[in-house]
Amino acid sequence: MYVHWHRRDLRLADNRGLAAAADREPVVPVFVLDDAVLEHASPIRISGLLSALAALRERYRDRGSDLVVLAGDPREVLPELAVDLGAEGVGWNDDYSGLAADRDVAVRAAVEEAGLEAESHRDAIFHGPGSITPNQGEFYSVYSYFWKKWRDREKAEPIGAPTAGDLADVSGDPLPSAADLGFPEPEADPPEVGPGAARDRLEAFVDGPIYRYDEDRDYPTREGTSRLSVHLKWGTIGIREVYAATVAALEGADDEAEREAVEEFQSQLAWREFYAHVLHFNPETVHENFNEYEEGIEWRTDPEGLAAWKRGETGYPIVDAGMRQLRREGYVHNRVRMIAASFLTKDLLIDWREGYDWYRRKLADHETANDVGGWQWAASTGTDAQPYFRIFNPMTQGERYDPDAEYVREYVPALAGVPADAIHSWHELPVRKRRELAPEYPDPIVDHAERREEALETFRRARGEE
Repeated sequence: MYVHWHRRDLRLADNRGLAAAADREPVVPVFVLDDAVLEHASPIRISGLLSALAALRERYRDRGSDLVVLAGDPREVLPELAVDLGAEGVGWNDDYSGLAADRDVAVRAAVEEAGLEAESHRDAIFHGPGSITPNQGEFYSVYSYFWKKWRDREKAEPIGAPTAGDLADVSGDPLPSAADLGFPEPEADPPEVGPGAARDRLEAFVDGPIYRYDEDRDYPTREGTSRLSVHLKWGTIGIREVYAATVAALEGADDEAEREAVEEFQSQLAWREFYAHVLHFNPETVHENFNEYEEGIEWRTDPEGLAAWKRGETGYPIVDAGMRQLRREGYVHNRVRMIAASFLTKDLLIDWREGYDWYRRKLADHETANDVGGWQWAASTGTDAQPYFRIFNPMTQGERYDPDAEYVREYVPALAGVPADAIHSWHELPVRKRRELAPEYPDPIVDHAERREEALETFRRARGEE
């Protein structure tokens, strides 16, 4: 008998740790509601977790087993359960945040102290930290070099799910509710999270949109992205299954443009691993700049500006649409995430950590490595970040990627009847014209051209150039 400790691998198929445990059948599947982890959770993510756990439990029950859900410190409850069951050991899949790494070291020590085996497996990414490295150093800090090696490395194939005969005859208590765990209902309408929803999403994506990914992915009104992020976050689908689907899509491509589109999507999977490697070797970047500036960046203290950004009331339509989508759906289209992040860190000159914290609380698909990497990219403080002088103009970005203002009108009802050209030139319109077109929508809270120059001066000073 072997205990498999589920964490962010809430599925049966394509699960390396679970498959390894099945070799020592029967497997007892366990999930631990860890208070130290729940402290960092949010209502929208608790909703996703409980949805994924319910789907996982259903699959175990279909095979005559169950998911055992424990509450407490995994250093205590896991060895205790394993000893009580007479299990040979406890296994799990690796995670790469600082909190997870420290927890896993402590759990391994506790399991081994109880006289049991402790075994971890690489599952969430193809290539573990330290396996793709430059000639000098522990990790790549430039993505393009990482991508070239990642792309050429052999990829493991998907793994089958355990059979009923591999699983222990156990039963578990009912799952708690969000209220039981101390969380209110989320502000956003939470997505369905589970292996079935994940596989449906993957199949729909590779059936057509993946072949237009390169040209469609930046347009928020097009169905151009996979929307798999929340499923990869909880591990309701395996990365090998996703990659295998892209390989099949490559084989089915009709021309070079379609093949390039598929490869572009594969490169996004590599970005995910790149940020996992960076975070593994630099866990402090959750709270600190990856690239420190000589004089330090003089971030503004602007509670009113920050509050307006969070509410989606900056007077910059594409920014506001994104922030309102976040609150309504727990999701923001990636292009709009970048625009909103640039606005916060460059137009408002507010510390990226404020934005990261808000997204951490509101995003259903929040992943520490990806979100820290993305925010530090936008703030020009991270690894392979955009240069500080590259500052998105929110009006031209909106006009380019939402030319008919469909996205803006969807999420900003006050602008529903406003012509697209007026929406894209909102910052230039006289106040009288704005009041006539949309009396309930705010004026721009800052002048982008002025703030752009201020941001450039601030970053130059931080670099010691002034």
